[in-house]
Amino acid sequence: MSTLLALQQDGSESDGFTVPETPAEALDAFSGVITAAGKFLVAFVVVYLLGRFVLVPLTKRAMKARGFNATIRSLADDVLSAVVLFAALAIALTLAGFGTFLAAFATIGGALALAVGFAAQDLMGNFVAGVFILKDKPFEVGDWIEQDDLVGRVEDIDLRVTTVRTFDNEKITVPNSELADNPVKNPVAYDKLRQKFVFGIGYDDDIDHARRVILDEASKQGEILDDPAPDVRVTELADSYIGLQTRFWMDNPSRSGFTTIRSDFVQAVKERCDAEGIDMPYPYVQVVGGLDVEMDGELATQQLQPSADD
Repeated sequence: MSTLLALQQDGSESDGFTVPETPAEALDAFSGVITAAGKFLVAFVVVYLLGRFVLVPLTKRAMKARGFNATIRSLADDVLSAVVLFAALAIALTLAGFGTFLAAFATIGGALALAVGFAAQDLMGNFVAGVFILKDKPFEVGDWIEQDDLVGRVEDIDLRVTTVRTFDNEKITVPNSELADNPVKNPVAYDKLRQKFVFGIGYDDDIDHARRVILDEASKQGEILDDPAPDVRVTELADSYIGLQTRFWMDNPSRSGFTTIRSDFVQAVKERCDAEGIDMPYPYVQVVGGLDVEMDGELATQQLQPSADD
């Protein structure tokens, strides 16, 4: 080996370093670096292969067995792959003796993650809400949902937003956090849906007769179920009518089906009541009072008798 001398700023010679002249000497000089690199490579390969081909498949099978959505399983696959890669790097650097570098990298990464978290907290909130929506399934694609002024059919559920098509054919994009943090009505979540409608009949009409007419017309509607059976109850004594609330069930409900079935049923009951002389009065107002008219200096008075109905 030959020794190289370095000159200091004052011109004096400093301690030199040895330059290897043969491969054997180079191998001996850099044996520590080579050993560290070998440890890093072996540890990285072993940890990465174990995580990628053992941990990730086991986790995916466990999530599938518990009924997790395919979107969540795909997301978990990506996240676990990134975690496995980071873990392999961290373990390999530690075993190779680069713990100081790893600690500095972890500090910088933590600070960066904190800054990104503050800047994207709304985005992360929607992201987490999307995961819970896909897992808990309060609604699915194709369901008809209602929340405050939002009424429509779900077209797509993403990890950040949910797309809803209103019944006026408008597209609305809703952040997942709004749907996860507030009550959402899903009328078609189950196989059956109950509907209610109030028919008003006159006070002079026979309630039992009207009830029989309503139930008979309900039995003629093929989409209205016999079990549970429709029922009619007196629920209101209004100023001009007696309210008969009719409750009926339908199978496999949808927005369009519900609207058509109820419309056909109400029309059939109205026509049947007209045919059988059952009155369906409507609210009206009659103005009453008095009128004084002065004619040729004389006062003529006409009094209207109070007979108002509301």
